[in-house]
Amino acid sequence: MAVTIKDVAKRAGVSLSTVSLVLNHKQNVSEETRLKVNQAIEDLKYHPQRHARGLASKRSGNIGFILTDDHFSRAEPFYTKVFLGTEFEARKFDYYILLTTVSKTFKSGGRVPRFLLEANVDGVIFAGKVALGLVEHVQKLGIPCVLVDYTFKSNGLSCVLIDNVQGTRQAIAHLIKKGHRRIAFIGGEINHPSINDRLLGYKEALKEHHIPVDENLISSDEHYTGRNDGFRATERLLERGVAFTALMASNDTMAIGAIQCLRQNGLDVPEHVAVVGFDDIEAVHHVEPHLTTVRVEKEELGAVALRRLMEMIDTGRIIYGKTLIPVHLILRGSTND
Repeated sequence: MAVTIKDVAKRAGVSLSTVSLVLNHKQNVSEETRLKVNQAIEDLKYHPQRHARGLASKRSGNIGFILTDDHFSRAEPFYTKVFLGTEFEARKFDYYILLTTVSKTFKSGGRVPRFLLEANVDGVIFAGKVALGLVEHVQKLGIPCVLVDYTFKSNGLSCVLIDNVQGTRQAIAHLIKKGHRRIAFIGGEINHPSINDRLLGYKEALKEHHIPVDENLISSDEHYTGRNDGFRATERLLERGVAFTALMASNDTMAIGAIQCLRQNGLDVPEHVAVVGFDDIEAVHHVEPHLTTVRVEKEELGAVALRRLMEMIDTGRIIYGKTLIPVHLILRGSTND
């Protein structure tokens, strides 16, 4: 027969509730009792079931991870790494991550994830752009939540964000140091806070080095930030007939599309145009030349979000505000480094 929590309590000579307190890492247990219970667990090779663990904690032991259908259906490598960061960090707290997708056009009364309907999560992590209505729905349920790589102007939110402005400033400063002054910028989904901040960082870096911002060198009308979008945005720059010797893309996939467009138009990278991306996804190692980019610690985004969420769950209070995750410029062949 399978070992039960009753067997552990009997072996350790304590109550069922004391075993549950130890299993849930509660502090109101003496060290002597904790050691005795853990020794009983080890001796009996006991693997606690969720309902047993919840005797003292009243918790499900689950965290919801929500992202939109388009991020998931595009096999978005960025948010896959964010998810893995939450998964690995959750193991330290003995929590499970429940992944689901939602429509990016969520409206009040629309379909919500089952784990919300069943009250089967203790907290929720939203990854990337989501509808404000869904976030507000979770808040009304009294479930703590954290947003990753997205925020809203409204107060009362907990967000873990990339230091997008500083990352772009680093990239542009490096290009200027290498002698470039005609530096273009391409982007898509410009209303996304991360993309908008990267454009802001681009402009700030130029101004800091006393280089006028030329709006003709900015192509940011694409609806998304994929490879085809990068190709089209670069094509628009070339059609304008404006000269540039370097190009900053709002992410790596757009940068890869930009390189393809430049080559099809007889321009070599980096001999004629230096190119820089943002994110440092796996694909940058499969293009020639290898892409200079701003590295985002994607797993760390997820891990920090999970830790912040666990703090809210443990303390029972909501933590407001933003946490910025630092980024690093990675130099490779696309800028002749």
